[in-house]
Amino acid sequence: MADMPDPELEASPALPRLHDEWAGDTRARLQSAIVLLLMAGLFLALPFVLSIGAVVFLPPVTAVVITIILAPMADRLCRLGLPDMLAALMAMLTMAGVIVLALALILQPAFAMVDQVPDMLTVVSRRFAELRGNLAWINDFNRQLARLMGHSPREVVLASPSVIEQVAFATPGLVLETLVTMLMTFFMIETRLRVRRRLARDGESVNASVRIARVMRDVQDRVAGYLLTVALINLGVGLIVAAGAYAFGLSAPIMWGGLAFVFNFLPYLGPLAMMALLGLVGLGTASSVAVGIVPMLAFLSLHAIEANFVTPAILGARLTVSPVSILVAISYFSWIWGVPGALLSVPILLIIEAMLDNLGRPNIIGFLLGEPLFRPAPPVNR
Repeated sequence: MADMPDPELEASPALPRLHDEWAGDTRARLQSAIVLLLMAGLFLALPFVLSIGAVVFLPPVTAVVITIILAPMADRLCRLGLPDMLAALMAMLTMAGVIVLALALILQPAFAMVDQVPDMLTVVSRRFAELRGNLAWINDFNRQLARLMGHSPREVVLASPSVIEQVAFATPGLVLETLVTMLMTFFMIETRLRVRRRLARDGESVNASVRIARVMRDVQDRVAGYLLTVALINLGVGLIVAAGAYAFGLSAPIMWGGLAFVFNFLPYLGPLAMMALLGLVGLGTASSVAVGIVPMLAFLSLHAIEANFVTPAILGARLTVSPVSILVAISYFSWIWGVPGALLSVPILLIIEAMLDNLGRPNIIGFLLGEPLFRPAPPVNR
């Protein structure tokens, strides 16, 4: 009996190890919970900081997005033997030329159509008045109900600056922000080319250099590839809209095609704005309501085919973005920066997703079920 081992003495060395493992898991989960709370607080507090400092934060964010879009062109120019600075300048001049040409094709007919807007609004108001006259019993019922409730309708008119005053007030700041954005874009493109070559030559930390280079390449390929593909799809939509505007007898069909091309870059909201414009012009110029809504319904059919069949088939699963993520990004950045934020929302979303895919995506649902908060990043392929 004296030679038999004591079970309690044999199990005692394992108890400290179990305690250390439990303490380590508890400490890791506590740190992950703190990180998760900080991320949630940053997500809620960031809009107020970015909105107040829009003059400071909007130009660099816009410059980053434009740099990613123009990076493939700058790379090709560098392969042709152009210096970094000249390649960056040529890429920016090409983009500026395309924008100026598009604005000339769109804005020149638009300015001529602005003079016709009051007449169109008058016609649309008269037709809605006729429709409202057919439903006059609803207005009578509302008045009788208000009289019984003891409420009398009151009209409050708020004085607001005119459109010309608003444009005159915003023009200097817009010009300054545009110049700052262009300068930032130029130096970002030129610096990016030098940084990429420096990372390729860096031999001190090969793993980190390869990972950074892979993140930069993936962000560039994903954002630039997505926007280039969407631009080609929108170009097709613009050509079809221009042909349809010509067939329906609308003035300035090239302008309508350009508007369809531009608005289609803003998911969901852009096509709605295009339908509103087509409805206004159609109802304001056509001989009847049925004829006036035909262009709007035709564009709705075209958008339904493009959004549900053409775009998913061309983009494929690799470049597909969740509709919920797009709507959240549009509402989030529209809340922060208005129309510029809405236009930048999808590229920013693609940049964030590309970085999370390469650096590690938070596993929030798994963390609530006891798993680690961050999944390990994919291995580096040398």
